Amino acid sequence: MNIWEVTLAFVVVVLILVSLLSNVLVLICFLYSADIRKQVPGLFILNLTLCNLLMTVLNMPLTLAGIIYKSQPGGDQVCHVVGFLETFLTTNSMLSMAALSIDRWIAVVFPLSYHSKMRYRDAALILSYTWLHSVSFPIVAVSLSWVGFHHLYASCTLYNKRPEDRTQFVIFTGVFHALSFLLSLIVLCFTYLKVLKVARFHCKRIDVITMQTLVLLVDIHPSVRERCLEEQRRRRQRATKKISTFIGTFILCFAPYVITRLIELSSVVPISSHWGIICKCLAYSKVVSDPFVYSLLRHQYKKTWKDIINRILKRSSINSSALTSEPQNRNILQLNE
Repeated sequence: MNIWEVTLAFVVVVLILVSLLSNVLVLICFLYSADIRKQVPGLFILNLTLCNLLMTVLNMPLTLAGIIYKSQPGGDQVCHVVGFLETFLTTNSMLSMAALSIDRWIAVVFPLSYHSKMRYRDAALILSYTWLHSVSFPIVAVSLSWVGFHHLYASCTLYNKRPEDRTQFVIFTGVFHALSFLLSLIVLCFTYLKVLKVARFHCKRIDVITMQTLVLLVDIHPSVRERCLEEQRRRRQRATKKISTFIGTFILCFAPYVITRLIELSSVVPISSHWGIICKCLAYSKVVSDPFVYSLLRHQYKKTWKDIINRILKRSSINSSALTSEPQNRNILQLNE
């Protein structure tokens, strides 16, 4: 292995460890907090987390083995199963992100009718569609033997070895990426830009009220006035940063891989195997970023983790105090005797 392959293998190992830890933390928060389980977006986050965990445990280690040994890990049957799961889990993750954006759009743009438009039944129907949509493409690919070990990406994925099926495979790949990556991206951009528009409108209303208040309060201290103006600037930037993170991470992680797959079909531009593995690592990095973007950095998950840590520390302190008081009680009994 050269220095490039060692570096890429190290990156995959780091991605596996961080992804496993962060997604398990999200799952623990979901199981611990009844408030998170009651909320409709919790179903979408649970589905996304399970997809990320399966990708981390099943697909990423085999890609690591492919980078190290430069050959197919396991037999053909194992590779077919892993390739099926990769296509299914990636598509399901993309559609889950789109479902989360739809939920936020309804909650922000239609707040009064949110609970009637987004119920558990509606969320279950959306998840049913994501599963049906996600499983249809890998079923077709496996039935037509379009799944195998691709040396360019060092992983088991969509791959056509028969030249006579090239046209059908090109059409299938184009339709697959259009109805997974492109569709999810369009939904993300539409919904989050609508959310940003509403957020900016509310920020303007709050800014007008704040400025009017500052004008009326003539005797207000300059430091207080400066803090109010600083909070205005932060409020305007907060929604933009969040939405830029949602859309930006999706494009940054998935777009290079999807574009490389489409360019590969043309057979005109040669693609380096190092670039193919880098694109694969970028796609895997979405598995790492999702827990932080959608869950762990939110106030509710932070509060849940504080409650869990406090409960653990309290229990350990109670146990330790019980252990220290036990010999004291024993000594008192001996003295009384």
